Amino acid sequence: MAKVLIAPSILSADFARLGEEVRAIEAAGADLVHVDVMDGHFVPNITIGPMVVKALKPHATIPLDVHLMITPVDPFVDAYVEAGAGIITFHPEAGPHPHRTIQTIRKAGAKAGMSLNPGTPIAAIEALIEDLDLVLVMSVNPGFGGQKFIDTQLRKIEVLRKRIDATGRDIILEVDGGVTAANAAQVISAGATALVAGTAVFGDGPEKYAANIARLRGA
Repeated sequence: MAKVLIAPSILSADFARLGEEVRAIEAAGADLVHVDVMDGHFVPNITIGPMVVKALKPHATIPLDVHLMITPVDPFVDAYVEAGAGIITFHPEAGPHPHRTIQTIRKAGAKAGMSLNPGTPIAAIEALIEDLDLVLVMSVNPGFGGQKFIDTQLRKIEVLRKRIDATGRDIILEVDGGVTAANAAQVISAGATALVAGTAVFGDGPEKYAANIARLRGA
């Protein structure tokens, strides 16, 4: 089995020292920096914009994995890619033409991903899977960190694993929401190849980041 990627979510980091936090998780073995962008409209919270992503980029040599929980998406793609996003993931509900959004992301120079909320069926992205570099399964309702994993999403991960394998492409299957060392084995067994974790990485302070990341990957 390929190495499981660990993408700590900076939503759970110390916002007063984000640059240091990004350097710390990279040194601790993180593979991606997961950046949750929320607009207070598509989801009930507001987080960060392109200027913060641009400020973070010099602190990371690993890719910035930017999850846009916003609507509309297309007008902001260039700004996030110019700021340093290596991957941009969006939701099918965010705009009327998801395929055009994928094209916009690719044209800007980033990899393209789509995300499924707990209540969003796989059918919402079925016709576009072969055009994607990443599929993100939300195992909580997006908007806030620290929520409990929704177990019914394990079946969705399993079905997506089979659908992705059928494409023959190396598409990352990422899971975000309530992922901990206690359930990571189930998530990986279901077919995930990347784990987003906030509290499970950042919750115990910088001296524990390496151990927390290793524990998730070792599951």
